[in-house]
Amino acid sequence: MTTQFTDLARRVAADGQVAADEVLALRREGWGDGIITREEAEALFAINNTLRTRDEQWCDFFVEAIGEFVLNGTQPRLQCNLEEAEWLIGQVDHDGVVESLVELETIVRIIERAENTPDRLKDYVIEQIEREVLSGTGPTRCGGELSDVHITSAEAQILRRVVFASGGHGPAAVSRFEAEMLFRLKDKTLAEANAPEWDELFLDGVSNYLKGFAFQNAQLEHGRAKELQEFVADNKANVGRFMGRMAREAPQVANHFGKVFGKRDAGPSFTEQAIAGEEITDHEQEWLDKMIEADGEIDELERRLIARIIDEGE
Repeated sequence: MTTQFTDLARRVAADGQVAADEVLALRREGWGDGIITREEAEALFAINNTLRTRDEQWCDFFVEAIGEFVLNGTQPRLQCNLEEAEWLIGQVDHDGVVESLVELETIVRIIERAENTPDRLKDYVIEQIEREVLSGTGPTRCGGELSDVHITSAEAQILRRVVFASGGHGPAAVSRFEAEMLFRLKDKTLAEANAPEWDELFLDGVSNYLKGFAFQNAQLEHGRAKELQEFVADNKANVGRFMGRMAREAPQVANHFGKVFGKRDAGPSFTEQAIAGEEITDHEQEWLDKMIEADGEIDELERRLIARIIDEGE
């Protein structure tokens, strides 16, 4: 971290406000060498913690800079490893709460941009979103207000972004963890005047979990992505070494060889797996029955969910 950035960050944090020219100066100093370092990222969190108000210019810079550090600070790019996830959670959760909505926007945006993130961060984001939706107040970065009374349009938008994020539990694939969160929110706000966007999110999310198809290898684990990147970057690599390495990794890779050289894989095809994913299994049906019966009644949203599932199954 440059001395100029350190001094500037200290001055900004001292008076609890950041002017437009100071944001511009921080941007220039921070990206002077083309990267955001951990020290610079931590300095930005320190500034954010002292601010009494946070305007759009500061919020945009903060979200961009922290995301750049987490996703592109180390190779491979657009991957968040467990160490980075723990660092981010520690910065955001230093006092047990999300300090500001810009921090919430930051972690949501990272989940959206990432090719994959550790389960630790995915689950943390869902937990924070649920808590903010039920107890938070004030403006959101995407417009609208957080409310502790009902689910607003802005809150429904944030929830949708997280649930269907590419770096979440699966690209556009809803997990059981997320589906159960949607049921909890529904039960706790059932009597409230929730935004229409919430109804659609609940129906889309739970239906996706029950009938959606998530390809098992859609997300590449961070360590494996790094191995592949290093292999591609190795200018000494040749076909012989490649084939030898693949042979040593058999039998898993043998299936891929079979596909490449014409050998038919005995396992189900992608299309067959997708069709099977459309069918609700006994286990999924048991889960749905349990969720619906939890409060002893079938509410309007649950009726609409059941109708959608039946309609899509015809």
